[in-house]
Amino acid sequence: MARAAAVTPPTRLPATGDRSGAVLARLQLMVTRKLDGLLQGDYAGLLPGPGSEAGESREYRPGDDVRRMDWPVTARTTMPHVRRTVADRELETWLAVDLSASLDFGTGRWLKRDVAVAAVAALAHLTVRGGNRIGAVVGTGAAAGGPGTLLRLPARAGRKEAQGLLRAVAGTEVRPGRSDLGALVDMLNRPPRRRGVAVVISDFLSPPERWGRPLRRLRVRHDVLAVEVVDPRELELPNVGVLPVVDPETGELHEVQTADPGLRRRYAEAAAAQRGAIAAELRTAGAAHLRLRTDRDWLLDMVRFVAAQRHARTRGTTR
Repeated sequence: MARAAAVTPPTRLPATGDRSGAVLARLQLMVTRKLDGLLQGDYAGLLPGPGSEAGESREYRPGDDVRRMDWPVTARTTMPHVRRTVADRELETWLAVDLSASLDFGTGRWLKRDVAVAAVAALAHLTVRGGNRIGAVVGTGAAAGGPGTLLRLPARAGRKEAQGLLRAVAGTEVRPGRSDLGALVDMLNRPPRRRGVAVVISDFLSPPERWGRPLRRLRVRHDVLAVEVVDPRELELPNVGVLPVVDPETGELHEVQTADPGLRRRYAEAAAAQRGAIAAELRTAGAAHLRLRTDRDWLLDMVRFVAAQRHARTRGTTR
């Protein structure tokens, strides 16, 4: 889908070559203040998982993970029970960050790339505590169908290491073309790791059949969160007359007559169908789905998501 080029530049982080430690420090400070101010309470991560240590049993409730069924208690009581588990304080979180050329676009307050980097900062803040480790794999574009660049950043514990990971992600150059999202997700499956949390950050514009299967394999062993980054112009076109648009992945330039209501309607319908297919694939894979937009307060949306996850957990569900 082509994306608008003739737009007012949004507020954004500095360009890749200009990203300074001071800018990233301010971003981390903003994340820390907002998340610590709105998410008070006991230890909890972004995606509270079921843990790994056995705890007490309780009656099954709709929405519980059937893999946690306590069959001996169920047999004794003739009522379905699930086994509570105690959260593991030393979790390992891996991020798959898609930095295809389509992420270097935005018509809202931020570029999509900047929202992705900011999401990495928030995830690092929420997971690096109590000795938890965080690592990442980063994928960049592949011009003319060639192989993309895949970078692996090893999982380490500590805030200093998390800050280094953030700097590495923020400093990754966006290359022309689209990265192979399926191959990027598969990097989280190899080598096999102990159960943990896997987060995929992307606009998911690659056809779902290319990344759906790797995501389902990932979900077998890990709790998976998909962070979808969206710009409003990818959902609908404004009525601004003739609008030059360019596909950042191919460089193709077109002129679109946005005054045509039929064209705007067809564009919106196609965009809605595309996003619906993405959501359906993520749902089939069993991934939690968080959508962040460039024209909204992405940090507030993340806070609401974490609060909803915690609320679901207190009711006995994990998602």
